[in-house]
Amino acid sequence: MRTGANDANDGTAAARRPQGGGQSAGRQTLRRHSPSAGRPAPDGHEARDADFVQSLDRGLAVIRAFGPDREQLTLSEVARATGLTRAAARRFLLTLVTLGYVRSDGRLFSLRPKVLELGYAYLSGLALPEIAAPHVEELVARLHESSSISVLDGQQVVYVMRVPTKRIMTVAISVGTRFPAFATSMGRVLLAELPPAELDKFLAEATLEEFTSKTVTDRTRLREMITEVAAQGYAIVDQELEEGLRSIAAPIRGAPDVGTAAINVSTHASRVSMSVLRGEMLPALLRTASRIESDLRAQRFVG
Repeated sequence: MRTGANDANDGTAAARRPQGGGQSAGRQTLRRHSPSAGRPAPDGHEARDADFVQSLDRGLAVIRAFGPDREQLTLSEVARATGLTRAAARRFLLTLVTLGYVRSDGRLFSLRPKVLELGYAYLSGLALPEIAAPHVEELVARLHESSSISVLDGQQVVYVMRVPTKRIMTVAISVGTRFPAFATSMGRVLLAELPPAELDKFLAEATLEEFTSKTVTDRTRLREMITEVAAQGYAIVDQELEEGLRSIAAPIRGAPDVGTAAINVSTHASRVSMSVLRGEMLPALLRTASRIESDLRAQRFVG
């Protein structure tokens, strides 16, 4: 993966790639798994369990088939991306059209703004972004680098807040963007907060893809690195998710509803050396995380 000096610092090329399989420049891309009968669902239920509604699972899979570089899809493309038959995909798509979540011109399908309602209910209930905003904005203004906050969701980190720099970017990382936890600084910070049994489960089940020549995919080494992160209280990832991308992250503990979140600062290797990252950016990041935690504690006391 390659990032130019003006690309978004958090791995925009990875975010732009289709997640429906295939390879780019000889390396594996981020994938989204297709649903299939009998396969364990993300929450651990079997598709045949009485409490698991397979039709809902498949309908959500149809919505997730759309994304960056996949804004408009044909019926056949949706069927391939989800693992559904064309007939089943057609029924789900037409249902979503009727409900107002998808539009169609007769050949191509695309999401409609109403789909934002599905995520807004979650985001609107988070106190963390509002409390953290002034601190993150101050951090970005001081360092002139982007900063984001994310939470762990399965094998991925999900961005819940982002303050970009004023640099010109080809694609902006936004709230809702996902990256593999194992290859990101925020992900490793969040993995370091997991109970031992949950970390064991993650390392046993995670798909460890080689995004660059520096990506750590050895599970034993990854466990050692996560243990180091837990001991030192921060994580640094150097060009593992994307060539040229360096990032540093720290935990934010005590956030209501999400527990522990992570905050990062990301930069390009051509601009910032590892010594500057550790010596100048790390102290500023840790101070910001501490101030956010203080405000979270004060908010709980007031509430």
